[in-house]
Amino acid sequence: MRGLLLSLSLAALLAACAGNPFGASALQPGASRQQVIERMGQPTRTVPLAGGERLQYSLQPFGREAWMVDLDASGRVVSSRQVLNTLSFNRIEPGRWTRADIEREFGPPARIDAVSSWNGPVMTYYWRDLDRSDMFYWVYLDPQGVVQRAHPGMEFVNAPNERI
Repeated sequence: MRGLLLSLSLAALLAACAGNPFGASALQPGASRQQVIERMGQPTRTVPLAGGERLQYSLQPFGREAWMVDLDASGRVVSSRQVLNTLSFNRIEPGRWTRADIEREFGPPARIDAVSSWNGPVMTYYWRDLDRSDMFYWVYLDPQGVVQRAHPGMEFVNAPNERI
């Protein structure tokens, strides 16, 4: 029961912050790593990049945003962006991208499933499209961890029961 109350409280807090939960859009290029952490808190994950690092701030599995803050070698902000969107997902290259590429670009998924019709894990991200519709984005990996398929799907929440 206590875990449920904590989850509900967290969900309410995230909903209250839905406009810009981390304040990332206010980050200016050139800001220091310390300024980023003071504004946004500790990152979900830190990922090394060629010539710098990426600070990942993900709301998965409860929220529908993931912000990537790229820093140069001196620890200064180069860019900050929310990546759970159609344009970012369209960059995925089946047959070339791996699980590591997906997690570097989008952060950890909301969940990883196995289904009987697919021989490998299926990563699921929760996001919202331009119409603010709740969506899923599925990334199908083969047993070697290479992306083979990736596509969106609509999440139907609280849809009325249709009866004839």
